[in-house]
Amino acid sequence: MNRSLDQKLAAIRANPHSTREFILADAKDADMAFGVRAPGPRSYLASHGARPAQFSPEVWTRAEYGYRNLPEFLDIIREVTHQGLVDIMLMSAYVNEQLTIKEGLFKNSHITPACRANDTTDVWAVRHGCYTREPSQPFRSATIDHIQCGEIECDRSTNDFPGANLGLYSMTFVNELEQDREAFLWYKSFREEAERKGFRHFLEVFDPNVNSGIAPEKLGEFINDNIIRTLAGVPDAGRPDFLKIVYHGPKAMEELAQYDPNLVVGILGGSAGTTYDAFKLIHDAQKYGARVALYGRKINNAEHQLAFIEMLRLITDGKISPEEAVRAYHGVLQSKGIKPTRALEEDLKTTDQAMSYDGSATRRATAEIRNNPLAKTSSETPGQQTVVTDWPKRADGRPDFDRMNSAQRLAYDMARLK
Repeated sequence: MNRSLDQKLAAIRANPHSTREFILADAKDADMAFGVRAPGPRSYLASHGARPAQFSPEVWTRAEYGYRNLPEFLDIIREVTHQGLVDIMLMSAYVNEQLTIKEGLFKNSHITPACRANDTTDVWAVRHGCYTREPSQPFRSATIDHIQCGEIECDRSTNDFPGANLGLYSMTFVNELEQDREAFLWYKSFREEAERKGFRHFLEVFDPNVNSGIAPEKLGEFINDNIIRTLAGVPDAGRPDFLKIVYHGPKAMEELAQYDPNLVVGILGGSAGTTYDAFKLIHDAQKYGARVALYGRKINNAEHQLAFIEMLRLITDGKISPEEAVRAYHGVLQSKGIKPTRALEEDLKTTDQAMSYDGSATRRATAEIRNNPLAKTSSETPGQQTVVTDWPKRADGRPDFDRMNSAQRLAYDMARLK
């Protein structure tokens, strides 16, 4: 099957400064981070409809079982795949087995299936856990063979595997010698194994998940230098297909994107915010050199995922502006009788720190998001949940981990992860 990912990567590398080709990925791998509630609220379902389990009403409130289960989650992945507007579907190894290996969902699709190939401890964001408070430690649940063929050892007499042959490998630099050295060693081992097994990957680099001593306005430089240093010793055969990083504004993006035309730079979707935040992020990142975007929670928590994805594609194709996309998206919701999370005038506001380019801005509170399974405060009542979107900061704008409560720490982790 001729995949759009390969066509676009070839076009971008051939003409990186003038092509409008843009790679869009739907990140449906959150079960490797958040567990049960990763599929998100049941407010949006695929056309197949609900497949609820039989919860006992004397045990659970309606709000507590208002989240999608795995069958409903798989239906949405099928629906997005059939829509055909994304280029990559990123999944956990288990979901990849169900849809790619057993079902053959991507066999006749231009969409490339991909898996999260490692799960460092800074994504272990389980309820009531404390793992994300510690400096990121390298770890891999999935194996390359399990991703490629669903078995502990693939038959390598052929290069045609039933599973995914693309993986996301994640690193988190925390500016501590032994921690970062260990992360480098694990990545080196993974790269060598991937090259031997013909497994492609893209590299995700998170911002530090703990206090690194680096001022917020300098994080882009820290990340850029670490990326170039990491890959300087790697020839083409072992290099990632593209990067996935936090968008640190125009200057940092242009610096990295202009450094090497063979290095395709992409962004992660950012934290929860308004629809305008999401649309302006992808527009601005593309303007300053990004050629890939992986949106996870922003798609998964959208009132209508297919419409949201369509707007992202229209923006990257240069057909509409972010402002027009927000209005068009609300028009779709109205036509379908779907109540938006925010009124149009609120959804047209910029609230996300990722939209502030001066490096000194603090994150402003976003509007309330109801039924969000990934953030919960003690003040909520059944049927209503309020997202915590801010956290204590030091005078220099860096997060103050010592003064964070659990909800604020979760908000910080969610902002960094997605």
